[in-house]
Amino acid sequence: MKKFTTVLKIAPAFLLAGTMVHAQTKDSATKEKKIEEVVLIGYGRQKKSDLTGSITSISSKDFNGGATSADQLIQGKAPGVAITGNGGAPGAGSTIRIRGGASLNALNDPLYVIDGVPIDAGTISGAANPLALINPNDIETFDILKDASATAIYGNRASNGVIIITTKKGSTGAFRINFSTVASVSTKMGNVDVLNADEYRDYMRRIAQTNQTVNNYISKLGTANTNWQDLIFQDAWGTDNNLSLSGGVKGLPYRLSLGYNDQNGILRTNNFRRSSLGLNLSPKFFDNHLSLNVNFKGTFTDNRFANAGAIGAAQYFDPTQLAYSTDGSYMGYYEWMNNGSININATRNPLGLLYGKRDVSSVWRALTNAQIDYKLHFLPDLHLNLNVGYDYTKSNGAVTNYAGFGSAVVNSKGGSWNDYTQEKKNKLLETYFNYSKDISSINTKVDLTGGYSYQSFEYDTPSTIVYYTGGVPDDPTLAAAGKLVLLSFYGRGIFTFNNKYILTGTIRRDGSSRFYNGSRDNLWGNFASGAFAWKIKEEGFLKDSKALSDLKLRIGYGQTGQQDILGYYPSYANYTISQGASQYQFGSAFFPMYRPAIYNPNLVWETTNTANAGLDFGFVNNRIYGNVDVYQKNTKDLLATVPIPAGNFSNKNTLNVGKMEIKGIEASVTFVPVKKENLTWDFNINATHYKSEVTDLGPNFPAGFAMRASTGNITGGTDQWILANSVGRPANSFYVYQQVYDNNGKPIEGVYVDRNGDGIINDNDRYFYKSINPDVTLGFNTKLNYKKWDFALSMRAVLGNYVYNNSASNSSVQSLASNEYLQNINSLSADYNFTAPQLYSDIFVENASFLRLDNVNVGYNFGEVFGAKSNLKVYALLQNVFVITKYKGVDPEIFGNVDNGFYQRPKIYSLGFNFQF
Repeated sequence: MKKFTTVLKIAPAFLLAGTMVHAQTKDSATKEKKIEEVVLIGYGRQKKSDLTGSITSISSKDFNGGATSADQLIQGKAPGVAITGNGGAPGAGSTIRIRGGASLNALNDPLYVIDGVPIDAGTISGAANPLALINPNDIETFDILKDASATAIYGNRASNGVIIITTKKGSTGAFRINFSTVASVSTKMGNVDVLNADEYRDYMRRIAQTNQTVNNYISKLGTANTNWQDLIFQDAWGTDNNLSLSGGVKGLPYRLSLGYNDQNGILRTNNFRRSSLGLNLSPKFFDNHLSLNVNFKGTFTDNRFANAGAIGAAQYFDPTQLAYSTDGSYMGYYEWMNNGSININATRNPLGLLYGKRDVSSVWRALTNAQIDYKLHFLPDLHLNLNVGYDYTKSNGAVTNYAGFGSAVVNSKGGSWNDYTQEKKNKLLETYFNYSKDISSINTKVDLTGGYSYQSFEYDTPSTIVYYTGGVPDDPTLAAAGKLVLLSFYGRGIFTFNNKYILTGTIRRDGSSRFYNGSRDNLWGNFASGAFAWKIKEEGFLKDSKALSDLKLRIGYGQTGQQDILGYYPSYANYTISQGASQYQFGSAFFPMYRPAIYNPNLVWETTNTANAGLDFGFVNNRIYGNVDVYQKNTKDLLATVPIPAGNFSNKNTLNVGKMEIKGIEASVTFVPVKKENLTWDFNINATHYKSEVTDLGPNFPAGFAMRASTGNITGGTDQWILANSVGRPANSFYVYQQVYDNNGKPIEGVYVDRNGDGIINDNDRYFYKSINPDVTLGFNTKLNYKKWDFALSMRAVLGNYVYNNSASNSSVQSLASNEYLQNINSLSADYNFTAPQLYSDIFVENASFLRLDNVNVGYNFGEVFGAKSNLKVYALLQNVFVITKYKGVDPEIFGNVDNGFYQRPKIYSLGFNFQF
């Protein structure tokens, strides 16, 4: 629970009668004590009214309900924070971007700090989302640091913002038991619009009249009416149960929590189970001069991953065929055959893909730390803090493809089996001092912090071997291990004058082993920031204003760094084990050999300079309050993996390639129209707009050069991509041909605008059209409490969102009939009637703006039904209730904005019970 301070505030008489008073003085007829929030700022805390940086704090009372992953708790709650689900699989989690991210293809994720421990948010073998390994029911608050004046204290990983997660703590007092249980059912949103069986037969016969190839395959049409998408999806049941015990024993506050979540996916064979244990001990000693805070969070997850290829297969498999074979071959699923064997070129039976593969994993994670804070007896204004943490993860998994299922290699060799394991260790040692002193003689407060941090990240992934039917081993994967070390020295000073003017200065010096090249030339980076806040409301001409309750101006500028790129040794000469075609042949045998790996000894830190100006405001006793921020981020020495000239150890390398600029504005306003004893209502609206632009790609790239983006791979060919970057263009833009239409508005196949006028249509005529970054994101949240009833609603809108519809672009007449099998077609492609795929036509870049109702929650508090000091609350929850969009796919919200077999988010209906004793 956050600590709070109290300040006396005059309450306007006309509002006091309808205001819920937190605490009162003896003459409370005219005064009330107002509780003021204290937020975490990194290595310390500060009153919200004294902040100089842009920070959004969200507590548990405002969380979204029904979350199975920590990131889902705050979706739509904070301006400038975009949270996009990675898919509908339970445990899949989300991708978070704060103010758009600052890199091209280095990591754009924020830094996550859980109870003082910066965690490794990288991928874990066998886990779809690292944050899903934390039980969201144990989380108390999120503090989101967005601008450089707030994040610079974290220097080396703060270019993309910082999210500080604080878990629930014990407290002194009576023993308390809290038990909650939720039962849920998930259903699919809908189906991709493809031809049904009758439409498909009619379309095939019509095309066959003018297409001899299709005419030759008419006899292969079946008589069934199979909806493959209905067959692969299911109504999925789930349960989430949590028990917590808290209180204090002889001055030892504690909280023990146990959790169990079991959720089936709407895609058959998909399941996620998580068991969790949390423990917090927070005793104080020596007359409260010594504070100890011990945290342990342990989770164990069991996953069965569904074969996601079944989603695309269900869109394309011939709907006129039966789902099951008559002879029982291939586990009883109908498959396209060719000369007595399974046709490896054909679309596979979606059910066969699901049940013909078993992909399971088990992941253990333990995150623990002990933090000691000592307030010196002889100088109580000085605190010494020591934080020791350890984050350990181990995963095991096995993938089994039954005979005839999986890749073409598996089909030719029968079934296959392999297992894998991975181990990760994250060690932390931090120590810092904090000196805070009110100097009343000059009406000044001084807050000084200085410290040192050591953190290491180690991973070990042993080699694995794929075994095929008959025990024949093949396809060895390389063993991999590495260690990354980060060293940091940091300091911060906060000076408050007359409770009106606040100055903050921060500096941090970081060293990363990623930049070690045999010398220390590029090892270190220095990052600094400065900020100023003016509490205008405290000036004499506004101090007694009853209409204006808060007004503060914030201005900040600073630098942050980025070193999180692929690999732990990009700057240092090293060797890897060769594989595949690079193996050395002795006779008929092939052997792996050590060979030099590509590296770049000239790599330097990517640096982001951020300027921010903000205004905090409040009216009529903060019945209306909010903030608005404008910002500009300029990133230089962008880290990116790009093509390089031939003649090296690889055709790609990691380089510092250029610069990028982001300009944005964000705002949040909360209204409290009703605040009475038995009725309260508040609602919040937040909005974000930003624009990114690549301003330089360095001397190696000529003007107009299109640098392939790190995401944007599309299906329909080998190494096809749809997103690119170029100077003067928004980052991650679609790189396409401009479609030409006839007089009736129908697209003309293969006819594109000759944009450079040379009479030839080639890559030089592709242009940058829209980008994956939306124009505006909006969030709306409201809560209503009436006596024992409560109601909450959360919705979002994303305007100017564009998605590449790969499901439609990879569908054409050409794919209907070939290689002795039939294939369905997307309804959109049937309308266009393209004879061959037109992958780069801008017609497939669709406006995917949307309005989504994320959560609706209704609850009733029955009170002390089990005796004194007990409580029972029952609530119903709906998630992903509806989405309004013009996008022609199932879901317009896709991270990376390329729709090629996306695992859709389910609608979820839940009923929950919360017991307190």
